[in-house]
Amino acid sequence: MAENRFAVIGLGRFGTAIAQTLSQRGAEVLAIDSNEERIEDIKDEVTHAVTLDSTDLKALKSQNIQDMDAVVVSIGENFEALLLTTVLLMELDVKRIIARANGKHQLMILERMGIKEILSPENEVGIAVAERLLNPNIITSLQLPDNYEIVEIKTPKELINRTLAEIGLRNKYNLNLITLKRAFESVVDGERIIDKHILGVPSAETILYEADTIIVFGKAKDIERFIEINK
Repeated sequence: MAENRFAVIGLGRFGTAIAQTLSQRGAEVLAIDSNEERIEDIKDEVTHAVTLDSTDLKALKSQNIQDMDAVVVSIGENFEALLLTTVLLMELDVKRIIARANGKHQLMILERMGIKEILSPENEVGIAVAERLLNPNIITSLQLPDNYEIVEIKTPKELINRTLAEIGLRNKYNLNLITLKRAFESVVDGERIIDKHILGVPSAETILYEADTIIVFGKAKDIERFIEINK
């Protein structure tokens, strides 16, 4: 897997879980918190751990945060600090900002600010977030014992308009296809609607289209290899 560089700002349970999982998966992780004790707790598990005030623009610049592939703002106890940090990251043109929201009001505010990726700890866990960061093609993932996963994956570019037989999921990648979702267009009251539906058990001749989602089962390392080869 190509090296990925991420920053996690705010090291409560949620942020710590994200930082640890990213690091375990081989990513370069910069962990940031204003609490020195939290930094001490995680410093040996990530690439860099820094105590600083993320609402200070100069402090953020000092860490070259604008060069990160993505920054997760997971400050949970101080929404004002989360908002100001997010605004500063936007000013620095950070490529990808993912912010935490506690409740619908915070969610609404972040959406109004133009943040497209918002995390709700109530329905997302750190491991799933890390998976999404490392592999943007993964829509959802279910962690199973013994390093197995069931994942929904957007059709990789290299596989568009190819048949399942040509792709050879089992023979080439040691993965099992469970099913796939396909987008169907309809018109309701004059409005164009696109819905995704399960195709059931696809045949070897089934062609994968760009808007399809494939659902596969296999070892995490085999899924990662499949995505890396075909992205």
